Amino acid sequence: MAPFSKPETVLKQAEGLVSVGQTPAALQSLTEMFNSKRFRSTPVAALEPIMIRFIELCVELRKGRTAKEGLMQYKNITQNTSVQSIETVIHTFIRLANAKVVEAQEKAHKAIEVLDVDDLEASESPEDILLGAVSGDQSKDRTDRALVTPWLKFLWESYRSALETLKNNARLEAVYQSIALQAFEFCLSHRRKVEFRRLCETLRLHLATVAKYSHQTHSVNLSDPDTLQRFLDTRFAQLNTSVELELWQEAFRSIEDIHNLLTMSKRPPKPTMMVNYYEKLYKIFMTSGSILYHAAAWSKYYAILRTFGKSDEELAKAAGFVLISSLSVPFLSENAEEGDDNKGKHARLTTLLGLNKVPSRTSLLSDALARNVLKLSPQPLLELYDLLEIQFDPLSLCETASIILDRVIQNDEFAIYLPHLRQVILSRLLSQLSQVYSSMSIAHLLELVAPLNLHLSPDHADRYNQENIEAFIMSTAKRGELLVRINHSSGSLVFVDNAFTTGVAGGPLAVQPSPGRVVKSRLGHIAECLHKVVKSLDDTPDKASADLKSIHMAVQSEKRALQVRRSIVARRRELQAELLARKQNEERSLQAEVTQKAQEDAQRKKRADAIKEAQERARAEIDRKRKEENEKIVSSLLDRGVSIDADIDELDTDALIRLQVVQTDKERREFNDRLRIIAKRIDHVERAFRKAEIPLLVDDYARQQAEDKTAFEASRQGTMEAARKTHQEQIDAKRRLSKIMSDYRAFATTLDVDRQQEYQKRQTQASAKLVEEKAKRRKAILQERERIAREKEEEERARRLEEEERQRIEQEREAEEQRKRDEEEAEMLAKEAEKREAEEKAMENRKRREAERAADMEKVRRQREREEEAERRRTSRFTSGGSSAPTEWRRPQRPVENSPSQPKYVPPVARGAEGPSTAYRPGGWRERERERERLKEENNSRPGTPGRQSPAPAEDDGFQTVSKPKVYRPPGARNR
Repeated sequence: MAPFSKPETVLKQAEGLVSVGQTPAALQSLTEMFNSKRFRSTPVAALEPIMIRFIELCVELRKGRTAKEGLMQYKNITQNTSVQSIETVIHTFIRLANAKVVEAQEKAHKAIEVLDVDDLEASESPEDILLGAVSGDQSKDRTDRALVTPWLKFLWESYRSALETLKNNARLEAVYQSIALQAFEFCLSHRRKVEFRRLCETLRLHLATVAKYSHQTHSVNLSDPDTLQRFLDTRFAQLNTSVELELWQEAFRSIEDIHNLLTMSKRPPKPTMMVNYYEKLYKIFMTSGSILYHAAAWSKYYAILRTFGKSDEELAKAAGFVLISSLSVPFLSENAEEGDDNKGKHARLTTLLGLNKVPSRTSLLSDALARNVLKLSPQPLLELYDLLEIQFDPLSLCETASIILDRVIQNDEFAIYLPHLRQVILSRLLSQLSQVYSSMSIAHLLELVAPLNLHLSPDHADRYNQENIEAFIMSTAKRGELLVRINHSSGSLVFVDNAFTTGVAGGPLAVQPSPGRVVKSRLGHIAECLHKVVKSLDDTPDKASADLKSIHMAVQSEKRALQVRRSIVARRRELQAELLARKQNEERSLQAEVTQKAQEDAQRKKRADAIKEAQERARAEIDRKRKEENEKIVSSLLDRGVSIDADIDELDTDALIRLQVVQTDKERREFNDRLRIIAKRIDHVERAFRKAEIPLLVDDYARQQAEDKTAFEASRQGTMEAARKTHQEQIDAKRRLSKIMSDYRAFATTLDVDRQQEYQKRQTQASAKLVEEKAKRRKAILQERERIAREKEEEERARRLEEEERQRIEQEREAEEQRKRDEEEAEMLAKEAEKREAEEKAMENRKRREAERAADMEKVRRQREREEEAERRRTSRFTSGGSSAPTEWRRPQRPVENSPSQPKYVPPVARGAEGPSTAYRPGGWRERERERERLKEENNSRPGTPGRQSPAPAEDDGFQTVSKPKVYRPPGARNR
């Protein structure tokens, strides 16, 4: 690998290679830089110009794979530091690829427009006619395939590479979505349906792998509302593009993707977004032929549209679609389908619509009535609703419906519902006929249905003839919607109206009422009649009415008691079912625990056996390989003629290898000896050959000279014959051409004259043009000089203005700096004044503290004097007794209070109130300590007199002069 160079050096080297036409080499040099280990430590600011140049070269050479690898490496470097840089590089990549496609399209358009025709009046040749008949209008396609298609492929690869580079990265999510939108626009503008499907699959795969890469540093978090909103915007753009391209299956998948994202969203979706969602959904359902879910989508669309405050005209248009789509739903088309697959399909479609249950024709019409759709719908649709849902007129149903349909299909947007409405009208006709007739002729039915064929051409496949009507009737009878039989012998229909017929299916939405519904309706009519009779009897005050009333009350009480008993029984059944279910759940859980434990034991045993078997197999394999290796070594030794006396199985591999090494050395020595002998023999033979060859070389040289002379003579004769023949041919040609020399000279003279005249003419024109160009050039130079002078004046004026402005700004800046300096000086003076005041206050506080300390010292001195006076009195009292001092210690009598000789005791806390003393006794604490020790020794010298502990010394004030240094003792250790 080449040594790593600076990015600027690599870029200059690449530019130099491009300038001399070595574009692939320039691209290779940039690619080698990306593969270097020091590439990751290069600053992004230095890498971005190199990356942009790399992308330009890749686009120019159509190296999509190389560009993708470079983008991947650049993303790994910049995704943590500079997201804007990778965004710039990606957009540059897509922009350059788009520019190449546009350029190729322009070249193809020019290639088609340019016609190389020499003579415009010449007729078309037979070859051109034949080629045009064969090719037709395919010249544009061939040109596009040659010029445009390669760049389209490269642009498509560029989009895919960009999406692969930016996927599953939260910091690059916005760029990813923008590139996806540009890819949709590419597919739509160029009508690339296959590429659009692949793009949708790629986006779907990227979304599915979000959870897989959730542990990464910058993984996409779908719980973030902003991120989820960007994904929704992209999916809606995908949905719009698929509808524009008429890819309905892909549009349905996009709808499912949007629904999955909406279920993940924590915030409610925007109403405008849901309007777009249901708008595309009803188009998809209409294209797929699912009229039921198409009507349900229109109903949801209208419900959201009402919250927008749209105009009455827009609401009326939407209400018309809601009503006609609901009326177009068959009575029992999709609900009659059975099976797990169909149930799953209906559940999925219902979920996409945001409904709690599968919609039906009745529910759609009831929702439409609840939302006042009838008030806003057009008049023809109201009449159609009244005809199909309210009126009962089977004989004129089709005729009236045909008139209404003529008015409905005048609106082209309603014409797509015509086939569905015809089936609904036919179903309604058969339902009403089954309630009126027990049988009727097929010809009469065809007469009733004939008005529905007026909207279709005579050869249309959907016209209602006898075959189509019989097929429709039999399909409805098979599903249980009609109870009917066709009698072909009499050409009639027989409607089964036996209320007590068994084994006939009839659903709640059947076209013909079922026998159960007929019986229920008739019993209902009887109950209504009886109720009217009872009510009329209640109005006559006689005994019969009173009895009937009492019977009615008894029946009601019995009915209530029966309902209570039924509720009790139902509750008991529910409790019993709950107990049974709970017991079964406990048994199942216990059984599951036992089974799980047994499975775990079996798996544990199986794993242990597997490990043991694997170890045994490994040992057996090692022994087998060792034995095979020994056998190979032994066989090779036996082949070389080595005899082995010991048993092969007893020898180990090391011993056999040693034997093999010894044998190999022996063979090598023998081979070297043989080789030396052979080389000596060959040397002697070669010498003998050389000696025998010397006399034969002279004869061979003479023979070669003779052969060369013969070949030379033959070649010389051939050359002379060819030259003689060529000379004769040239003489003959000169003789023939000499006949036309006069004509040639005349033509040459004429041609020279014409050319001389043409030269003179062009020279004159050139001279005139030169004079004119000189004048123009002189004028242009003068104008340019005037312009330059004006520009210089403008620049000088601008410079002066700029200088004045700069001086003004400088003066303002200096004034501002002077003002700031003045403010700082004033602030400094204020701080110094504050500092002086603080120092004066500190001096005053110090003086006050010194005065207080002097007062405290005075108080201490007075206290000390009193204590010393008391000590002297006590000492004088002891000394005045002499030897007659009592041997037994007694408490000294307390002096009389208020005695003038004994000062009154003042506590230390209150001593400061006496004020400072005017007398001062010299001496320090050391003198007091010596006096106290002396008194203590005297007291201890008297028997029976306990030593009195001296009071604690006063605290040193720090101002006494020490005349003789002594060792300091702490107060607590002074009396020890």
